[in-house]
This record gives sequence, structure tokens and C-alpha cells, in this order.
Amino acid sequence: MTSAALPVYETQVAAEWIDYNGHMSEAFYVLVFGYATDQAMEHLGMGPAYREASGCSLYTVEAHVRYLREVGLGAPLTVRTRVVGEGPKKLHLAHEMHSGAELVATEEILGLHVDQAAGGTVGFPEDVSAAIRVHAEEPPGWCGRRVG
Repeated sequence: MTSAALPVYETQVAAEWIDYNGHMSEAFYVLVFGYATDQAMEHLGMGPAYREASGCSLYTVEAHVRYLREVGLGAPLTVRTRVVGEGPKKLHLAHEMHSGAELVATEEILGLHVDQAAGGTVGFPEDVSAAIRVHAEEPPGWCGRRVG
């Protein structure tokens, strides 16, 4: 499968993200993954201008997070996002969060394309579908696992 990689999202652990155990709280892993999803949406043609013009957006309906390593204050974070599945109205993304060379967390999400005024799912426009297909990759081995 030939694909173009989505841009990597970069940030660092902020002081307000540190919990009582001295490392990044679980909620902020999800926040960072959310920012990476926003960046992917922008790159795929579903950014703020698209949402304003179309009234449509991507809604996350399912997510699976794996917390693999603790990260502390100021740690650099990079999130690589892959399109690992798609359909006429759905998008499956896989995020891998690293701090330096170490994999610290993963998240996979299933998003549905929703018409916010009508309140139901609608198909992606052709230009967005084409962008999604260009970025499609094989899922990593951890993707699709059940909680157990």
C-alpha cells in the first residue's frame, strides 16, 4: 500500500498536565491525541473552514487508549497519526505517542462524519474521501485489540 504520511503533531508536557503521582495525568494523553486528530482533520480537508462551510464534522464515537509509559513535566511529545480504515461515512485513525524514541501511548479512534444541523451521518465529499485514501496505511500490530 502506497501512502503519504500525515504530519506529526508535536508538543511538550505542560505543568497543568501533571497529576498527584508526578507524571502526566491520563486525561491529558487523550487531550494530546485530540489535538493530533484535529491536525489530521485539517490535513484531510476537514478543518475549520470546511466545518463552517459544510456544517459537517468528524465525531469520535469510539476510542481505545493504551498507556505504556509515564512522562514527566516538560517531556517532548510527538504523535504519529495513520489512517488505518475508512468508509463512506467513517474514519479509523491510529495514533502513536512518543517521548524521544520511546513509545509512551497509543490510541485508535473511530470517527463518523456528521451533518451537525441534521444530526445524522453523511458521506464524505469526494475531495475529502480522496485525501483519506491517499493517506491510508496498514494498521500497526496493536490496532484492533479488545480490552481484556
